Amino acid sequence: MKEEQRFGIMKKYVNWVLDIVLGVLALLILIFMIRQLIDISTFINKPMTPKNLSIVMQEVVAFFMLFEFIMMVIRYIQEGHHIPIRYLILICITAILRQLMVLHGDAVQTLLLSVSILSLVIVLFVLNLSGNKSYVGFKSHTDDSQKTDK
Repeated sequence: MKEEQRFGIMKKYVNWVLDIVLGVLALLILIFMIRQLIDISTFINKPMTPKNLSIVMQEVVAFFMLFEFIMMVIRYIQEGHHIPIRYLILICITAILRQLMVLHGDAVQTLLLSVSILSLVIVLFVLNLSGNKSYVGFKSHTDDSQKTDK
């Protein structure tokens, strides 16, 4: 019993440190997001050539990737230190759609990206049909001990 209590105390400290490190990471990502906004605003003031438009699109995509990282960190902390599988699949679909917006010249690559989106949508559909709560998120073995502690 003492080992379980020590493990519980140690787990609380590890989670506390993890939350602090993730908070620092979120702040660093916010700083990079501000830099991205400044970069985007400098390109918007320049004449819109195809090259500048491509650079602005890449900067906007990078900005939204940083935004998704922050949202994923927040979601990770809110969900009790796990991320639901559905959330990860939706992030993947969004990232692939963004890739399709930026790279639209190669037909084979566009087809492969479209097939990957279709496969992810099918996975979401199957997860919704299953209704099994074990597919809700990645849970470690220690999550079960949290439920019994409460």
